[in-house]
Amino acid sequence: MAIEITNANYEDIVKYNDVVLIDFWATWCGPCQMLAPVIKQLADDLDGKVVVGKCDVDDNEELAIKFGVNTIPNLVLIKDGTVIDRSVGYKDFNTLKTWVLNKIQ
Repeated sequence: MAIEITNANYEDIVKYNDVVLIDFWATWCGPCQMLAPVIKQLADDLDGKVVVGKCDVDDNEELAIKFGVNTIPNLVLIKDGTVIDRSVGYKDFNTLKTWVLNKIQ
């Protein structure tokens, strides 16, 4: 299951986890809603390898600004505290899983 990432807990999540995938989304975003079950499946499938989190841009504007998020859904992949890649828009489960695994190796 994906965890909620907020302005308040972001630093601790990144500090205590080697790889974090953040899904920046909003309730009013159609493609974000389509991506939600894919993110849940990724969180379940990559459990133990990657911490998968969701960040509502409306509730966490500071974090969205920090990452330069101006289009959603926007996935940010962080390894050892550094952004290593991002993906914008809807992608299917297999595409995203392959992307994440290839980037973190």
